Amino acid sequence: MEYSTAARVNDSVTQFKVYEDYLDSKVKPMDLFYLKSRELARKLVKHGHKGTVLSREEFEEKKAAAQAAQAAKSNTFYSRSRPMTLASAGKELKDNFLKALEEREEANRSGKMTSVIFIRDHNTLGQEVSGYIDYAHRLKTQDFEPYFSGKMRLMPGRSDLCYYNWKTQVSTSNSSPNFEVIYDDPNGLLFKNKRDKKILNVDPVSGPGEDSNRTFLQSDLYIHVVIYDHNIRTV
Repeated sequence: MEYSTAARVNDSVTQFKVYEDYLDSKVKPMDLFYLKSRELARKLVKHGHKGTVLSREEFEEKKAAAQAAQAAKSNTFYSRSRPMTLASAGKELKDNFLKALEEREEANRSGKMTSVIFIRDHNTLGQEVSGYIDYAHRLKTQDFEPYFSGKMRLMPGRSDLCYYNWKTQVSTSNSSPNFEVIYDDPNGLLFKNKRDKKILNVDPVSGPGEDSNRTFLQSDLYIHVVIYDHNIRTV
């Protein structure tokens, strides 16, 4: 199978711990010689090579995608031979949002529940973004230890169920292994669970739907957070 350009880009960003390291790899020795400043050299690379150099948001998104792909491969290989490990285990959590994720982690990993997380906040560029995240799918494809330990913040991205950047007006929607996105319904945005075919309604003035619950959270980490829990009935 041909190795795609996107895959090569995603793999290449994983070698850098932070965005600044990525920019440094693009800086030429001659730039440093004349500018006498690594920070100025980074700005030259960032703003002088638009289209060929990733923005911070693009870098973080591609790095997360690459890490998610690697985690998915690892999970597929080891899932049958190892016991369930909770990323929240042993963590002293203070924020309401992280506590809520901890309470739902085991059920989402085991398939008893599928939760959809709505987040609205500012990204690393200061742009307001919002979106809906399939928690169970993210748990399977991404390492959540950095989130529970406070090293990273969980944020919606363009590969999640829904994403909107209020500054750039970029909007995306993607169905996941657990939910089908229905965005052209007269009732507004809906998510159809692929296992029991039941509808999750995220309209704040409507009920969330059969076997579903809505929880509004006050969090110090985000402007606005809502968690929708869909319970899967076992026959």
